[in-house]
Amino acid sequence: MLKFGLAIMNDFPTDVVAADRVAAMREQVRAAASSGISSIWMLQHYLGGMPTLQPIPTLAALAADSGDMTLGTNMFILPLRHPVEVAEEFATLDHLSGGRAVAGFGMGYRENEFESFGVAMSDRVGRFEESITMIRSLWSGESVSQTGEFFHVEDQRISLKPVQPGGPPVWIGAGPHKAGALRAARLGDAWIIPPHVAAEKLAVVLGHYRGERERLGKPSSDLVVRRELVLDHDRERARAIGLQARNELTAQYAVYNAPQQGEAYKHLQTQEAATEVADASYLFTDPAGAITALRELEAQGLTHVILRMQWYGLAQEQVLATLEMFRDEVLPALR
Repeated sequence: MLKFGLAIMNDFPTDVVAADRVAAMREQVRAAASSGISSIWMLQHYLGGMPTLQPIPTLAALAADSGDMTLGTNMFILPLRHPVEVAEEFATLDHLSGGRAVAGFGMGYRENEFESFGVAMSDRVGRFEESITMIRSLWSGESVSQTGEFFHVEDQRISLKPVQPGGPPVWIGAGPHKAGALRAARLGDAWIIPPHVAAEKLAVVLGHYRGERERLGKPSSDLVVRRELVLDHDRERARAIGLQARNELTAQYAVYNAPQQGEAYKHLQTQEAATEVADASYLFTDPAGAITALRELEAQGLTHVILRMQWYGLAQEQVLATLEMFRDEVLPALR
């Protein structure tokens, strides 16, 4: 049976004071807890043009509102940070949430972030893989000695062993291509697939992922896809609302480069491309359309769908209306 997460918007238009949105974020989390949502997610960026609340402290602040939902990052830009720090931060979130943290790790793509942290883009993969190995070792609570190209610890033990045995699950964010699928299969407990992957491409990359898990002798894992969602009983109105809000965000994101061109970043290249991607992959529709699309994802073997319901200037009232419609008209059909 499909499980659902809600991606809470934590990056805002330039004229917004983030502190003014905290109450609305809490309201969304509480509404999600009563709407059949099992997890809450937040993204991470640094130095962008949009005021952005960092995910770890924000998720910790919202933990009390979240009931028994898990709390995850989507995605935490791992290569920019030292794995000891990351291990301690996620262990802290695990304690503050009572063992409900999920570590969603991604490699990042914005050159200005890497330049400002003094990290070469060419080192992303190496730092990413070394970090995951060290973090998992530290979360064991045992003494760790690891020397790699980028990070070194000698006979060190984490100061705060996570609540969850072995630490929070590691969900890998990777692009919808063969290299990303293989990396996620090798390093993660699950793969979070981006929202702009249409059904045919999804089938191909899932095949790469499953094949690599089987080759490595790893058990089957959760399969997670992100989807953008706006619901309205008028399907065309839902499409118009979703496209306007999502395309406003796309324009902001496109200011910062996407170094890999092609299908993986097509949605950041032009408004026309963004609209094409939205029509192929996003759920800007009525409840019946959402049910059909989600059943198709379930048939492909997906176990979790992380839904984002708000972008840029989209009003709180629309988010709550979508959540209500999802709870009352979509979930019952899927259960």
